[in-house]
Amino acid sequence: MVLYYTSNIVDPPVTIYMGKDKYENDDLIKYGFPEDIWFHVDKLSSAHVYVRLRPGQTWLDIPPEVVDDCAQLVKANSIEGNKRNGITVIYTPWDNLKRTPGMETGQVTFHNHKKVKRVFVEKRINEVVNRLNKTKIERFPDLLQEKIQRDKIDTKKARLQEAAMKEKVKILSDEKRKAEKEINDLFDPSLMKSNYRETDVDDIDAAEEDFM
Repeated sequence: MVLYYTSNIVDPPVTIYMGKDKYENDDLIKYGFPEDIWFHVDKLSSAHVYVRLRPGQTWLDIPPEVVDDCAQLVKANSIEGNKRNGITVIYTPWDNLKRTPGMETGQVTFHNHKKVKRVFVEKRINEVVNRLNKTKIERFPDLLQEKIQRDKIDTKKARLQEAAMKEKVKILSDEKRKAEKEINDLFDPSLMKSNYRETDVDDIDAAEEDFM
């Protein structure tokens, strides 16, 4: 089961979700989307909370208000972290999550530790947690199928972009060949005219008029 929340503090609202246990966390790691951002309490056990941005957005586009919502939600879903004040929540893009052999179910590390940000959470803010809990929906999604469908969309988009790029290259190539032909035509001897006279000129004044 996956728990879905809506952060309506921004417009348009943003979807936040998390697995109910470590086994679902493991599936969420496998089947995330490129625009998903992962949140977790630093150095403590907690839920794996994700925010799903719009396609094409990156973790640099996440609004500060949404960061705060996710930080509060992940703190509230940490047994130890919920009891403490002054904790740190870390977050990183989904594709920066890394699983290595021997890791426990749901455990992760990072491909690039420089792509991990931290946010300090002084204390739990019940107003925020309660607002999010009111939007909570429990679902049993087919994460694999959702991922397959999303990959199909990305593949189709990539093919369209590739086709558009090839067409652009073809147009530029055609324009270059056309320009080169026009330049070559300017210097084609068969198309050039000369004012040279092969015969003698009786009337020198008439000949001079040819050059005036």
